[in-house]
Amino acid sequence: MLNWIIRSSLNNRVLVLIAALLVSVYGLYVTLRTPTDVLPDLNRPVVTIMTEAPGLAPEEVEAQVTYNIETAVNGSPGVERVRSVSSLGLSIVFVEFQWGTDLKYNRQVVTERMGTITAKLPPGVVPVMTPATSIMGEIALISVSSKSLTPMDVRTVAEFTLRPAILSIPGIAQVTAMGGDLKQFRVQVDPDKLRLFDLTIEDVEKALAAANQNTGGGFVVSGAQELVVRNIGRVQTADDIALSLVATKPGDHASPPRAVLVRDVATVIEAGPTIKRGDGSDNGSPAVIMAIQKQPGADTITLTRALDQTLEQLRPTLPKGIEINADVFRQEHFIKSAIGNVVEALRDGAILVVIVLILFLMNVRTTIVTLTALPLSIITTFLVFHWLGMSVNTMTLGGLAVAIGELVDDAVVDVENVYRRLGENRRAASPKPIAQVVFDASSEIRNPIILGTIIVNLVFLPTFFLPGIEGRLFAPLATAYIVSIFASLLVALTVTPVLAYYLLPGIKRMEHGKDGPLLRACKWLALRSYSISMPRPVAVLGTLGALVAVALFVVTRLGSEFLPPFNEGTAVVSFMQQPGISLEESNKLGTKAEEMILSIPQVKSTARRTGRAEQDEHALGVNASEIEVDFWTKEEAKNPEGHTTAAGRRPPPVKDILPREQVFSMIEEKLAAFPGVATGIGQPISHRIEHLLSGVRAQVAIKIFGDDLGTLRTLAEQTKAAMEGIPGVADLQVEQQVLIPQLHISVNRAAAARVGFTPATLTDAMETATKGKVVGQVLDGLKVFDITLTLDDHHRTDPTALGLVRLVSPTGAIVLVQDVAEIVEKLGPNEVQRESLRRRIVVSANVRGRDLGSTVEEIKKSIAMDVQLPQGYTIQYGGLYEAQQESTRLLLALGAGSLIAIFVILFTHYRSGMVAAQIMLNVPFALIGSVTAMAITREPFSVASLVGFISLTGIATRNGVLMVSHYIHLMTEERQTWSKELIIRGSQERVAPVLMTAVTAGLGLIPLVLTKGEPGKEILYPVAVVILGGLITSTLLDFFVTPSIFYRFGKSAAERLAREHAEKHPHAAGQEKALTTEHTEHSEEGRKDDGKTVSATNTAAMPTAPNPAPAVSPPTVTDGQADGNKREGTS
Repeated sequence: MLNWIIRSSLNNRVLVLIAALLVSVYGLYVTLRTPTDVLPDLNRPVVTIMTEAPGLAPEEVEAQVTYNIETAVNGSPGVERVRSVSSLGLSIVFVEFQWGTDLKYNRQVVTERMGTITAKLPPGVVPVMTPATSIMGEIALISVSSKSLTPMDVRTVAEFTLRPAILSIPGIAQVTAMGGDLKQFRVQVDPDKLRLFDLTIEDVEKALAAANQNTGGGFVVSGAQELVVRNIGRVQTADDIALSLVATKPGDHASPPRAVLVRDVATVIEAGPTIKRGDGSDNGSPAVIMAIQKQPGADTITLTRALDQTLEQLRPTLPKGIEINADVFRQEHFIKSAIGNVVEALRDGAILVVIVLILFLMNVRTTIVTLTALPLSIITTFLVFHWLGMSVNTMTLGGLAVAIGELVDDAVVDVENVYRRLGENRRAASPKPIAQVVFDASSEIRNPIILGTIIVNLVFLPTFFLPGIEGRLFAPLATAYIVSIFASLLVALTVTPVLAYYLLPGIKRMEHGKDGPLLRACKWLALRSYSISMPRPVAVLGTLGALVAVALFVVTRLGSEFLPPFNEGTAVVSFMQQPGISLEESNKLGTKAEEMILSIPQVKSTARRTGRAEQDEHALGVNASEIEVDFWTKEEAKNPEGHTTAAGRRPPPVKDILPREQVFSMIEEKLAAFPGVATGIGQPISHRIEHLLSGVRAQVAIKIFGDDLGTLRTLAEQTKAAMEGIPGVADLQVEQQVLIPQLHISVNRAAAARVGFTPATLTDAMETATKGKVVGQVLDGLKVFDITLTLDDHHRTDPTALGLVRLVSPTGAIVLVQDVAEIVEKLGPNEVQRESLRRRIVVSANVRGRDLGSTVEEIKKSIAMDVQLPQGYTIQYGGLYEAQQESTRLLLALGAGSLIAIFVILFTHYRSGMVAAQIMLNVPFALIGSVTAMAITREPFSVASLVGFISLTGIATRNGVLMVSHYIHLMTEERQTWSKELIIRGSQERVAPVLMTAVTAGLGLIPLVLTKGEPGKEILYPVAVVILGGLITSTLLDFFVTPSIFYRFGKSAAERLAREHAEKHPHAAGQEKALTTEHTEHSEEGRKDDGKTVSATNTAAMPTAPNPAPAVSPPTVTDGQADGNKREGTS
């Protein structure tokens, strides 16, 4: 099969080159149109159910809403975990499904389950599924502000002009606006005035509903015209509401009947919501912050451009004084930076590969033939991305960056062998046809190439079995790697032989057969190593074993983490104040925090969101703020004039741009000035990944499960105390499920019954009085504003005044609220968190300055000593640590399986366990270098470095295949007998391909190794460090150890393989001799050129070979004619 591919390519040379050109052109076109993102699709199938239950306390939300939803969806097909948050007037339930399930199907399942609990929920409470968004979904934050307009006007513009326009962009899933005042028409009733007119708040409610209605009137025909009739009774302004009739009081002999209007008993104002739960600011100034979420699979760059175009179209139409800052946060910046960095690494790696090939081959033609594999393999890989629907991201590009040096390996081996065989053929007494030599040379190394490629790709298969988010991260990297390596193999079997046929025969240096100076030096050094190691095989093996043992010991001391931290260029500062604080006070402290952060010169801008927006699943209490912090970059600092912000901030000098960790420390120091405030610093995407893994935005999440909130809080405080002081623990905090003041209005059933009040009537009246009730809407064009009925602020906010509010009972009795209800202040939880149908509280922390694994192990020991769990309470360690442990165990198991599979493949091919074991000796060689490199760079053991180890296993084994297979080839094909000289010759002939493949693979990784922590390279850095370190030692030890060990232990296996080959091909030597005789008899008269005789023949096995220069020969030209007329020794 493989011989047929090589022969067909040589027989159809022009067709192969045209096909390669067409693939290149089409692939380049597809590459430019492939979607771009920062990371692969990391979306776990999660359905979020949000239920607004206005006014209900957290315990009531939990009991009446959350629990019903949880029990309905729990047990649905594919559900892995159900989490929930019950807070004031809001229930959010997260239903997490298994990876790989269809989100549309999952949403349908949840919809069906929701239909079964409608009757169990409080009246008017309707669960709503939030739009499907991406984990990388927050593509931008924009701020809308004004120095001349009111916060209400700004919010109205954001809500009714900007939001619909942005939502109309294809690919946008959700737009939430936070800040300003969402306009309402608020009717504030005065109880004293109601008493004067003998009215109740229910009378006002009915009057407002009756005063706000339009009806259809059909149409009337007036002459030749048909007129549509509209009966208009809706209110349009606050004055219309104020003039609405509440009741008519009958007159007497002294006064006429009196119409009581709304304005007689209430004040009508345009104001913000009665209960405001969120606010926002931009650089410390009030603003509306709009968060824009994309749909799964949408292209961030395309959406951002469409967003810019939409905003530009809207700007001229907005009210004067409205300012839009569209660059508060943009994921586009991170994407461009990350993708640019990885592309830069690809470019630099390719340049280094070119330099190495030129230094080794010392010839432009051989370098051109070899390098052709690089662009063709990369373009073919992008074509496969397109067919598979994959995006261009840092992981797919990272797979190419890791493989960049290996993409030329197959071509290097092929070209080196063809070049050497052409040189031998030229110096032979009876040269063979060029096409025959190229075919034989390519066929000779096809087995090692195929075997090496299969092994290299086989070891990457475990990454496809990684669970969760790490599997989603590394599967695209493995796909890119495997596809590009197989593409390079295809190029090596088709295009490389054709180009070798056209370009290599005319090289003049081939006549003397000398290597370049660098290659001669390498062969001399290799020869010296043989003389040292071959006489001492047992000592060499013992030394190697000791080094491997040391390396394994060092691995246990490296420390561990899940994934390297991202460098997104921005930060998210969590600013958690004590629950129970008012939104106004929380806003003041949040503004001061912003001002402190902005005092740091390295900070470019800040944007704060306090509390939550309407219909926003990212719900926080009013005590919590998230501050997005953007930092200046070195590129911006180089041109301060061109990067001045709208707020007038300019970048500092380049020398003042500090590392990320140092700036984070400065922010922590500034925020430490706020007593009682818990702060945490993370990054947007990292936060989302952590939240996806554990439901908590932190690296370490210690979850305590139980039933009593008080006991949970006590255990959480004990856990926190046990963790304090442990080195590496940062941002330590307990989830703020604490007791806050609550005003309980408890119905006195006996007193209420005496005057005719039922509890429901009384609680409904109090709900309207304190929270307010929406009794209608005002339509302003397509804008809809609520009409809210409530008590005036004096009676609503003062418990004493509230108790003195007069009520008219159904029996007509006039009573005070305090006569039928008890008004007392008590304590209750601010929120209730649940997971897997149980209450839970979380102690969270990040890890800085230390590896994750050892830190968590120390935390476990400390908690086990200091915390005693009561019966029925359990503790669980989650977050990144949990994912790291699971992934590491699975990768180690799958890695061991890959090693066994490699051994089986080698054993099947060579039919010798001894040969397979000696080839795999390169794996421990590589381990020594990898561990040394990790120790030098102080890189902890992570999932990324483990992926590097696994990929290195294949690369190292490939080098062993090249060496050992050539020893066996010399004995089986060239009929040489076992001797020390055979081992030395085989090793010397493999110096060039082994060194070139190893050095190109290693140097291709150097751009990744030299740029630790840069955006886009964070995950690739440990992979590159491991592979580069392992390549160095495995290549060096390959020449020092492999010849010695094979000479000592491989004789019996090699001789057995030679005997079996001789028995299978008994006439091979005679056939070769006959072929030479036939070749001589059919030779045309050779032509003299530079003193060398060139002749050619036509043999049955030889591919057709028309003269390659200067133009394509006619199809009628035979092989013998073509090669007989071929001039060798010309350039």
